[in-house]
Amino acid sequence: MSHAAKHVRATGPSEPVDVPEHLDAADAETWRGAAAILAANWTGTHTVPSRTLYPHQWSWDAGFISIGLAHVAPDRAWRDLRSLFAAQWPDGRVPHIVFDPGVTERDYFPGPSFWSGGPPGPDGGPGHGGGAAGNGVEPARPTSGIVQPPVHALGAWQVYRHAPDERAVAELRWLYPRLVAQQEYLATARDVGGAGVAAIVHPWESGLDNSPAWDEALAAVPVAVEVLRRYARRDNQVVSSDHRPTDDDYARYLSVALSYREGGYQDAALAARHPFLVECPGFNALRGAAELALVRIAELVGADPALHRDRGAAITRRLVERLFVPETGMFHALDVRTGRHSPARCVNGLLPLVLPELPAGQVASLVAELESARFGVDPRMPVPSYDRSAVDFDPFRYWRGPVWFNINWLLRAGLRTHRRDDLADTLRRGLLDLARRSGYYEYFHPDSGAGIGSPAFSWTAALTLDLLADPVG
Repeated sequence: MSHAAKHVRATGPSEPVDVPEHLDAADAETWRGAAAILAANWTGTHTVPSRTLYPHQWSWDAGFISIGLAHVAPDRAWRDLRSLFAAQWPDGRVPHIVFDPGVTERDYFPGPSFWSGGPPGPDGGPGHGGGAAGNGVEPARPTSGIVQPPVHALGAWQVYRHAPDERAVAELRWLYPRLVAQQEYLATARDVGGAGVAAIVHPWESGLDNSPAWDEALAAVPVAVEVLRRYARRDNQVVSSDHRPTDDDYARYLSVALSYREGGYQDAALAARHPFLVECPGFNALRGAAELALVRIAELVGADPALHRDRGAAITRRLVERLFVPETGMFHALDVRTGRHSPARCVNGLLPLVLPELPAGQVASLVAELESARFGVDPRMPVPSYDRSAVDFDPFRYWRGPVWFNINWLLRAGLRTHRRDDLADTLRRGLLDLARRSGYYEYFHPDSGAGIGSPAFSWTAALTLDLLADPVG
């Protein structure tokens, strides 16, 4: 259903909300609840992922959030994307966190002083952080120095598609060169292996922070216990430590981040000096999807779409050549330093389904994985983040088993792209059942469906709105 479809006026928990006319009473209530969460998490300039654990603006969250806001508040969707891209660095990278100066260092770690290498500012406020793009915007809020998957072109196109007015075209004209710069940065500075596949320099860049996909590459990074003594975690003070990455993993994450920071966030000669360089199939599949969204945006704003079309096709080919493992029928992360694929079957290895030019053989293989006992698309439960049959499958711990809404939303889009509408509909029904039963949590138990992590999570609410609004699109 487009934004222009008929709506009836209803009153939500915080403000009036337009509810699509086709929804029954139960789904209308689900719609109002999701819209209320996005309203509550709006700061006036951007939407936070949650008020409890994530009080700043996160990069790929903003992309997913914009997709939901397109249905209830497109103005806020554009402001969210502008807020993020106002903090783009001169080299084109879009930082994974843009910090809110009104939030103290005590309220989130790692905050601005960690990423800048400086001490906290006055009264516990942030020190200096990253930089803004030198492309006509004012210096922005302090930032981190790493990136996240580039889902923003996809989000921007979805906002336009659901609210196609003059404001939307103007916003796309503003965003287009910045989205191109983001893609150019990933295609060049991060092509560490020289094969046309971008490398991530930190597990957090994948969005799948503690996935088993990184275990072998991280094992080469020593556990620096003194790092955890120096820097106090906050996440496991807010959420159960049984649900979060272990202390050993977290110490490695900090060591990898410090290595990149100490190199000035420069990408030259990374192979010679940086301890973690991995080609992630999910990250690169979303790079390809972004290029295909840019084809449509370029056509709309009067730019040449040919580069984006060609680059999207090239990313698809190189993913198949470099990251597909025939023995498992999936895509696997590749450690650039060792040349070895991770043996773990993780959900990022299914995300190339979003690429429309993925060869039929790979499509069939990934669909078979989705139908297998390892991942099992089921109307009662969406796809877990890791192979259910693995001995280290953990139904509680972040990306090592639980179900994530955004990944399943992407998988549904991929299934529809390849005309597997039956499975796509099953996935949609499972996701909406989760939201109705358990609420809008950060992630969910893969057996019971119980909510885990942060409650009132923005992208879960946003993508629930999208699934409700457009059951066939």
